[in-house]
Amino acid sequence: MHQGHERQHRGGGLFERGGRREGGRGGRMFEQGSLRLVILKLLQEKPRHGYEVIKAIEELVGGDYSPSPGVIYPTLTLLEELGYTAIEAETGGKKLYRITAEGSAFLAENGEALALALQRLETAQRASGSSAPELRRAIQNFRMALHTRLEKGELSQDQIHAIVDAIDLAAVKIERI
Repeated sequence: MHQGHERQHRGGGLFERGGRREGGRGGRMFEQGSLRLVILKLLQEKPRHGYEVIKAIEELVGGDYSPSPGVIYPTLTLLEELGYTAIEAETGGKKLYRITAEGSAFLAENGEALALALQRLETAQRASGSSAPELRRAIQNFRMALHTRLEKGELSQDQIHAIVDAIDLAAVKIERI
């Protein structure tokens, strides 16, 4: 059933930043293979469509990160090929995935790795400020102000320095809190 290294890598566990997260910074949200475990855990709770898996993971991380469909759907396909999931129903091209007995056994065998993956998600959620909505709002306001200003057109060197100074000053103030 194993489809080789390329297939394994494609569905392996990158947690891409989609939707609300901009830029390419950051690394992996999941270690190799831990995304599979989190998906299986979610399917153990109840059968889900791919979109529901994406939303459930987004909620686990506090709403600031969303896994890419380009990561989730190949991982669901891989889990099906491995025999860990099965399609319970398919309507209108949407597949409803459920965990199989083999998937449940695999999840049980990898309980420690699952616990570490869930702990990492919890840490990411705390770091995202999800318990401080006013902090998230302020960060979003900052991003929007910067984005709006950059869309207005070319910046002079003096304007660039003023923006950089304002950002650096805010960073120093935050570090000293």
